[in-house]
Amino acid sequence: MNIKSVLLASALTLGASAAFAAEKYVLDASHSQIVFTYNHLGFSTTTSMFSGFDGEIMMDMEAPANSTVSVSFPVMDLITGWQPRTEHFMSADFFGASEGDMVTFTSTGIEVTGEDTGLITGDLTMNGVTKSVVLDAKLNKMGEHPMANKPWAGFDATTTVMRTDFNLGKFTPFISDEVKVNISVEAMKAE
Repeated sequence: MNIKSVLLASALTLGASAAFAAEKYVLDASHSQIVFTYNHLGFSTTTSMFSGFDGEIMMDMEAPANSTVSVSFPVMDLITGWQPRTEHFMSADFFGASEGDMVTFTSTGIEVTGEDTGLITGDLTMNGVTKSVVLDAKLNKMGEHPMANKPWAGFDATTTVMRTDFNLGKFTPFISDEVKVNISVEAMKAE
């Protein structure tokens, strides 16, 4: 395994618990987004986003399988670009969201697939339902941040989820059940 594979595995993997050698990285909320798209009646591809979320990666450089990653964000932070759509998503037709309702992801395993790539399996909890999902992840860069002067890491990942799996299936099949998810995050070494 080369150094890039070790770094990727260190940044993305999960074991039962973090070993003593683990270093904590926290997500940079200002440079982390989850963008999702779905087909709207065959006429368009609609896009929405979650941003500004919290999360941490415990990187164990010596035993990558002991690393962990977890992310959480409020449902009501959803950005659709059109307020009536946002309100509809928060209604009983979809999330029935209340202040404090969260979406969470906690990794449960990884498969290193290449020099800078891996498959991260984890539990996604949304709308009161927990399902296993797999993120197809890529390490973009790991090194010293030129302005913050501290260790930094950046990752992109993709996955696809089915709305009906999370009790969000209103108007299927006319509006696609399949939702494509693109994730881009930066994480900084914690003080």
